[in-house]
Amino acid sequence: MPFGQLVLGSPGAGKSTYCDGMHQFMGAIGRQCSVVNLDPANDRTSYPCALDIRDLVTLEEIMSDDRLGPNGGILYALEELEHNFEWLETGLKELGEDYILFDCPGQVELYTHHTSLRNIIHKLQKMGYRLVSVHLSDCFCLTQPSLYISNLLLALRAMLQMDLPHINVLSKIDKLHQYDPLPFNLDFYTEVQDLNYLIPVLEQESPALRSEKFGRLNQAIADLVQRFGLVSFEVLAVENKKSMMHLLRVIDRAGGYVFGAEGANDSVWQVAMRNESSLLDVQDLQDRWIDNKEFYDELERKEEEEQAKLREEQARAQAEAMGGNDILDALASGSAPTRSVPDSGIKVVRKKK
Repeated sequence: MPFGQLVLGSPGAGKSTYCDGMHQFMGAIGRQCSVVNLDPANDRTSYPCALDIRDLVTLEEIMSDDRLGPNGGILYALEELEHNFEWLETGLKELGEDYILFDCPGQVELYTHHTSLRNIIHKLQKMGYRLVSVHLSDCFCLTQPSLYISNLLLALRAMLQMDLPHINVLSKIDKLHQYDPLPFNLDFYTEVQDLNYLIPVLEQESPALRSEKFGRLNQAIADLVQRFGLVSFEVLAVENKKSMMHLLRVIDRAGGYVFGAEGANDSVWQVAMRNESSLLDVQDLQDRWIDNKEFYDELERKEEEEQAKLREEQARAQAEAMGGNDILDALASGSAPTRSVPDSGIKVVRKKK
């Protein structure tokens, strides 16, 4: 049974960067993973693309032939994919049981009211895919109450429209400390606590929002979100391996991957993915990403150095047992031995275009 993620989010939320980082991360923990680009406007993917919708239809062709704008062209392209689903089905069958990341376009219409993407998802489910929606939002939305509430409504609508296990993610959380201080701790926003506390801050954002009319509207929106009680957020720094590990574990549980998809011959990182005690201690989000970010960054950097030193010592010990002084001399000179020791560490690096 193949598993996968449907990566959603507004333009600039970091969908392609996330797919690139998650693809590298899965490779590091021993999972066979492929990325499918469903964005006909994305002509420069930073990840190796197993399937690309641009091989079927491109945004430039649609805009030229049908005289459509960029937004209308992308909606039309997804309709073309829906009507030519055999192309996607054939390509996915060639990928076998690979874990699939679907990099979706950023037009919010696709996951709020347009039906093509949802119909494609239903066809994927008939093929046996177990999918999880991963909805990314730039953490900059936390800096203004109006942006945050708008994002809550967008996330809620996507959850209802996609009808899949759904994980909302605040991306670029490592950048949040650069913005103005938030009126509440980070867990207020991730757990979507009582939004009534946010309304006075919202009214301070603009004089227009202080009127009685907007006051009733703001209260109605807050009540709507809280009445559903569905929205909460994980946080993500895509270049932080512990952050990626935590998020992937949450996604695995939502999609059922954790309940039996892992193999028997696990590496240390595969074991860590299922063993909560082997993950980092659950620190307060405010402390980790805002109040003492530099301290934890330095702590993790030192841990990386210690792990690298330990791996080097293990490699030397194994080389000595295998080949004696000749291999040790090769290690000292920097030349690679004929038989190398696999690197079990994880380092997710954003590729430069």
